Amino acid sequence: MRRRDLVLLLGAALAAARPSAAQQRPVPLVGFLSPRVVVENSSIDAFRRGLRELGYVEGQTIAVELRSSEGENSRLAAVAAELASLKPDVIVTNGEPAIRAVKAAAGTIPIVMGVVGDPVAAGFAQSLAHPGGTLTGLTNLGEGLVGKRLELLLQMVPDPGCVAVLRNPENRVLDPVNGQEITAATQTLRMVLKPVAVGRAGELDTAFAEIARHQCKALLVTSDPIFVGLRVRLAELAAQGQIAAIYDNREIVDAGGLMSYGPDVHDLYRRAALYVDKILKGAKPADLPIEQPTKFELVVNLKAAKAIGLTVPPALLARADEIIE
Repeated sequence: MRRRDLVLLLGAALAAARPSAAQQRPVPLVGFLSPRVVVENSSIDAFRRGLRELGYVEGQTIAVELRSSEGENSRLAAVAAELASLKPDVIVTNGEPAIRAVKAAAGTIPIVMGVVGDPVAAGFAQSLAHPGGTLTGLTNLGEGLVGKRLELLLQMVPDPGCVAVLRNPENRVLDPVNGQEITAATQTLRMVLKPVAVGRAGELDTAFAEIARHQCKALLVTSDPIFVGLRVRLAELAAQGQIAAIYDNREIVDAGGLMSYGPDVHDLYRRAALYVDKILKGAKPADLPIEQPTKFELVVNLKAAKAIGLTVPPALLARADEIIE
């Protein structure tokens, strides 16, 4: 055997015998990519709480490596690649842009989607029951939620004249889903809807000027990450225009919005820890069904109601899961 061949053979043998980074780790490593500003992201705390409920002790029986794009989607690819380079046992993330970035960088690393809109339409899964790939997790979409939000809005403002519907036509996954839900709801509820498009942050003020021209006293804000990112300005404009608005996400209400009805997002992240646990114990993402939300919450902001001159009906207050005063 030639010396060169012998060196190559010995090198290959040493590489095969060398333990992988995962084998060298004393505890499992979970990567967590947040597309949000970390200091604002209470979902991370909910996920960690879920791990503790399962008996994990961070730093002793499990390690969590956190990365964030700080609200800038342009950074997602680089942050996802950095996280994937650590070779974690599983990566947790949320939202279509972040999930897509992690999927491109992760290779065969399992991915748990903490919150996702429509994973099938987005191409992340073959079906909810049988994802069939390296991704699984939880969706925040549920049947009939738009109809319930419109019903609650009409309880708050029985005669709104018209209801403006804020939507993002740039979102080719969620916008059609929102449209179907709205169509189904309007078949049973008698109201005039005025769709208003917002695809970028700079279009929000113009959208509210259009709502004012229509003289709509009520607003339905559809499910879309862009509106969560614009939550402070969104709440300000609704208050300035004396418009009663309902949202899908309580974070907008926490930022000054009037009310929200939707899945308990913190509960979704807590349940994401269950997926991580199953994967660490040998389950494959392809075999773990994607779950829909099971816990919903109605949050009402009395301060916001007072600012736009509304008295919240007692029946609505009695139904609320949380009241912000």
